Amino acid sequence: MRVLPCGDHAALVELDEPQQVLSLYTTLRQEPPHGTTEFVPAAHTVLIRYDPARTTIDRLTSDVRRLDLAHAVHTTDRLVEVPVRYDGDDLAQVAQLTGMSPRAVIARHQASDYTVAFSGFAPGFAYLTGLDPALQVPRHATPRTRVPAGAIALAGQFTAVYPRSSPGGWRIIGHTDLPVWNLDHDPPMALAPGTRVRFVEFAGVTA
Repeated sequence: MRVLPCGDHAALVELDEPQQVLSLYTTLRQEPPHGTTEFVPAAHTVLIRYDPARTTIDRLTSDVRRLDLAHAVHTTDRLVEVPVRYDGDDLAQVAQLTGMSPRAVIARHQASDYTVAFSGFAPGFAYLTGLDPALQVPRHATPRTRVPAGAIALAGQFTAVYPRSSPGGWRIIGHTDLPVWNLDHDPPMALAPGTRVRFVEFAGVTA
């Protein structure tokens, strides 16, 4: 763990793995150090904002290093089931890259339990950890100019649901009608960091 100053009101904590980020993020939310105001997780970092009138970077660094992450609660009790039509344009390509049949790719994608590690790229875009290593494939060399909202995609060690139509280079294996970003909801993001996620295939739909 490295704690670096980030301006006059924040510290950036660097970690090795997304799971460590999730552990720190959930622990910070449960046991916020004195004077802290906001926590923002990313792939290998957590940004901690603080009030300089109430704490200092040295005190914050000491407080963060004392946190016990070994027994941290990594997830919330909230589980979101995402119904999926496994009809993505890249499903056959993912099967080829992984040496599996499309049906085996689908089975492995549903077999894992996922956790939202962090959000980024676009509002509501949640990076889900827990992907079977056998399904880890690279992004497209040239991103698509438009990926529809609800696309279920893979890239590296993550899977995700595109929250809105946008460009994107992840490999699409399916689609869902579940809205994961809705400004009429409070909060608008259905998949907040720490949320557990399970993908469930629509009954009767086959690849």
